[in-house]
Amino acid sequence: MDNTKNNLLEVENLKTYFPVRRGVLRRTIGHVRAVDGVSFNIEKGKTLSLVGESGCGKTTTARTIAALIEATDGSVTFDGCDVLNANAKQRKMLRRNIAVIFQDPFGSLNPRMTVSDVISEPMVVNRTMKKKQRGERVVDLLEKVGLSSSYLNRYPHEFSGGQRQRVGIARALALEPDLIICDEPVSALDVSIQSQILNLLKDLQGQLGLTYLFIAHDLAVVEYISDEVAVMYLGRIVERAEATDLYNRPSHPYTQMLMRAIPTISPDKRGQRQVIAGEIPSPSNPPSGCHFHPRCDRISEKCKECSPVLKDIGDGHWVACDV
Repeated sequence: MDNTKNNLLEVENLKTYFPVRRGVLRRTIGHVRAVDGVSFNIEKGKTLSLVGESGCGKTTTARTIAALIEATDGSVTFDGCDVLNANAKQRKMLRRNIAVIFQDPFGSLNPRMTVSDVISEPMVVNRTMKKKQRGERVVDLLEKVGLSSSYLNRYPHEFSGGQRQRVGIARALALEPDLIICDEPVSALDVSIQSQILNLLKDLQGQLGLTYLFIAHDLAVVEYISDEVAVMYLGRIVERAEATDLYNRPSHPYTQMLMRAIPTISPDKRGQRQVIAGEIPSPSNPPSGCHFHPRCDRISEKCKECSPVLKDIGDGHWVACDV
């Protein structure tokens, strides 16, 4: 990884395992390897997208970075601070500087709280402003996300999905964080609303200098918003590159299959769409060698025995494939 850049977040060999327990005594008989040696950097003001099928470890990686889940091994450095070994005071400061936009815009908002209360809650908990200042801040945040101040006393059920997600974005901005983790923020929205939310996130990044860790399973979505893309499979990153480079020359078989699975309306490309065969293996019992080899279309004997490591194939394009 390139450490010469102005990195806000540095993740090195991150592992998050969950114990599998059985029997009356609840003995540990194995582990679910949700995140299994993930490494990447995010430069200040940039967007890194983590993509892959459901169950590949994207959200667990993000929650571990935000110190919401305990890591098994590795290191996470945020703006020079060791996240995994931070004390209570340091973690409180970290959580003010790392915000999350959740996937479900309805389930993530308290139905008993008004919009004003939802957005101001982080400021109340962290005691950053007095009541009058909080009120002014809430109005300003609503305007930033494209909502009217007349919505202040409404409840989440009175909004559409896109409007609720805008409220969630406003709440994430409440404490002026440096890093925002976007956990599939548009996957529950209509296609037309998705583009509006993506444009809003891009505009806010330009205005406020935000850094995004963007999680998605749709490569068509991340192409627009990403500076860099990391493709995950079964807890590991199998390919990482600048967004333009990755889309122009996807090199890992899994990335190529994901690309071919993207729906298209182009008459020239109809019939070329390919659904990835098979199911993602269990992270508690991953295949030997390359984890993707049971579903790969260019498998060799080496793939079954040796676990490939990420290699730079040029211009900062990293691929974990020995074929």
